[in-house]
Amino acid sequence: MSSSVVSSTVLTAPAPAARTRSPLASPGRISLSALHLTALGLVGPIVFTILITLLSVGLSLVLVVGIGLIFLLAFVYSLFAIGWLETARIDGLYGFGLPARRARRSPKSGFGGFLHTIWLQFIDPGMWRGVANSAIASVLGLIVLGFLGLLASGIVLAFAPLFADAGTVPLGNTGLDVATAWAVPAGVIAAIFSLAAVIGLAILQGVIARAILVPSREAQLAEAARTSNVQRAGAVRSAEVERTRIERDLHDGVQPRLVSVGMTLGLAQQKVDNDPAAAKALIAEAHTSTKAAITELRQLARGIHASVLDDRGLDAALSALASRSHIPVVLDVRLTARCSKPAEAAAYFVIAESLTNAAKHSRASEVRVLVREREGGMLWARVEDNGIGGAHVTPGGGIDGISQRVIGAGGSFRLDSPVGGPTTVEVSVPCAS
Repeated sequence: MSSSVVSSTVLTAPAPAARTRSPLASPGRISLSALHLTALGLVGPIVFTILITLLSVGLSLVLVVGIGLIFLLAFVYSLFAIGWLETARIDGLYGFGLPARRARRSPKSGFGGFLHTIWLQFIDPGMWRGVANSAIASVLGLIVLGFLGLLASGIVLAFAPLFADAGTVPLGNTGLDVATAWAVPAGVIAAIFSLAAVIGLAILQGVIARAILVPSREAQLAEAARTSNVQRAGAVRSAEVERTRIERDLHDGVQPRLVSVGMTLGLAQQKVDNDPAAAKALIAEAHTSTKAAITELRQLARGIHASVLDDRGLDAALSALASRSHIPVVLDVRLTARCSKPAEAAAYFVIAESLTNAAKHSRASEVRVLVREREGGMLWARVEDNGIGGAHVTPGGGIDGISQRVIGAGGSFRLDSPVGGPTTVEVSVPCAS
């Protein structure tokens, strides 16, 4: 692979727009929402107090670079953790179909890339939406705790006449006294009011979460259009790169060999009457060159389409690929079912190109290939060699072609190849693309 310095390249198709489903006011969802708010009312203030402490200490020690950065780094990734957890919590509670939050990474290398990564994460709007929703839910949780206390007081008050000796009974911790004769209706009213308030706050949480975390219909349509455009552009770019590669391989390989075969046969034709022995030698030479050309054509066709992939699946196709590799390949494929043809083809050609590059440029002694099924119906593959690293995406090159093919299939492509190695390629493709 090239010796250019590149630490990480990430290409990805936009995630599908979130979908909304399930009513917010179903009894089961209201109960779970109230439980969530109660927990957040207890835990939320502690969490946000820790966040404020990390930020304050980090800013106060920012001149002491090492110590200040540690606290600020903890602050930023605590925000990310809250945003990620809040997104997962809301999606699990309401089934909005929200994509999981992913940590951002800078394509730059070195300490500058590290600082850039922190900055990209800090300005991530999705993370901040999750944090904002968590803060609002924590405030609602504190209110819910107050109403739950009032609910308990109302229940106690409703039964107070059974055990009260005095003419009045206290209304919980409010400091108010209620006459025994009015205790039952006051307690029932307080309990009903508190329960209604808790239910209302539980529903309100879903309404606010939908407004903050779920894109509007217009935004969903715009995102769907952008996703389609990116995938179409990736498919077009992949086709252009593949066509250029085929033209180059034919021009540099098969075409000169066939021209050479034609010239050799022409010489043999001239000598067949006067010098049969020389003609036979030339024919034998042409025969050898013809077999070599056929082999090159087969390899070229295999690079366009792997028939074993259609016939026996990705596992068998990768086994055949690994057996032809000039570098030892440790292959670990764990799949329970077939994926769509575009998904399998994208993963196959990523691995094939990675093995080819490793053999040509990496000076590696071993390549590890892992293929798995991931949650959400994703086909995931990882190729890692122990070579010298320094790979990068060159416009029109092999890596560019396979990355665009992955994007065209709606997946993501990641290349991490610092100078000195190792080189790692990861790809995720929707299994039903």
